[in-house]
Amino acid sequence: MSDPILPGATLGVLGSGQLGRMFAIAARRLGYRVHVYSPDVDTPAGQVADREFSASYDDLEQLAEFARSVDVVTFEFENVPATVTDCIQEHCPVYPSGHVLAVAQNRIREKTMLRDAGLAVPEFREIRSAAELRAGLLEIGVPSVVKCASWGYDGKGQAVIRDLDQVDEIWKTLATDQAILEQFVEFECEVSVVGARNCRGDFVHYGPFRNSHSNHILDVTVCPSGLPDDVNERAVEMARTIFNCLDVVGVLCVEMFVSKHGKILINEIAPRPHNSGHLTIDAHKTCQFEQQVRAICGLPPGDTGQHADAAMANILGDVWESGEPCWESLLACDVKLHLYGKGKARAGRKMGHITALADSIKDADRIVRAARDRLVNK
Repeated sequence: MSDPILPGATLGVLGSGQLGRMFAIAARRLGYRVHVYSPDVDTPAGQVADREFSASYDDLEQLAEFARSVDVVTFEFENVPATVTDCIQEHCPVYPSGHVLAVAQNRIREKTMLRDAGLAVPEFREIRSAAELRAGLLEIGVPSVVKCASWGYDGKGQAVIRDLDQVDEIWKTLATDQAILEQFVEFECEVSVVGARNCRGDFVHYGPFRNSHSNHILDVTVCPSGLPDDVNERAVEMARTIFNCLDVVGVLCVEMFVSKHGKILINEIAPRPHNSGHLTIDAHKTCQFEQQVRAICGLPPGDTGQHADAAMANILGDVWESGEPCWESLLACDVKLHLYGKGKARAGRKMGHITALADSIKDADRIVRAARDRLVNK
């Protein structure tokens, strides 16, 4: 077991979006320096980091320079080529490992790993052609969901098929040579379990969080979930199994579907902090980003105790459609505002989030939605 990486060291982040920004803020509060790497400039993470490397992910020379400048590297963005982790590992450790990244990057590998670990997932088939898609639908039935095996997020690269007549058109639209066909799940709610694990195997968790979506993008998260204790406990144990099976070091999120009768099916995993975990910054003793710092540095995990019931609402670029949002009106509410420093607002783009604490998740949910509405009700 290697020695812990102590405050004063330099931590590297692949990717430079809002997750990297919040990681950098947590790391700097603990006394670490932070370098970030991505193809972009003046990024959300770069604005608060000590150094911003701006180069493509296939620039092995720049990647090597980045890796030599830090003591350990982690991810805020998992869709990077495998050559990236191979290059960095020649100079410093990378957490989570390249193996974890490879599993999470491909839905076929992901679902196969989960199934082989004895965990419940929707029935699925690997698809490589319109003919295979049609055959899979005849086996699984309609409706079903077809997704690109790699690179999709926030509902991109996927479609619900409700009729066999849609096969040719949908396959053409996906424009991929590998997809996964999944059984359509009639679920009561979606939950996520965010956990952290260090190299000693110490595991902590927050979840489950209960999530609601709009247009395939996370809209509001509440914690605690409001679900029965036995459902919460099973969800956490499923997440713990994944951490141990993949030997995860770092933070990972497990997204799950819960049926009306409490059956849990795993949807997907993300080997990094997660949008649903943003409320931990204000609602918990140790946020998911500090846990990420602690885990990759070989430090003891922080206390995940919760201060109060909480709700988090995303702020999307749609809010800017009628002009500058009314920040004064929002900040008159008893909420916490987090903006990500993104230069251009676009519909569906995550620009920030707000968090409300209350005596119940019902009240927290009401407060955070009403506060967000004030941004456009001038």
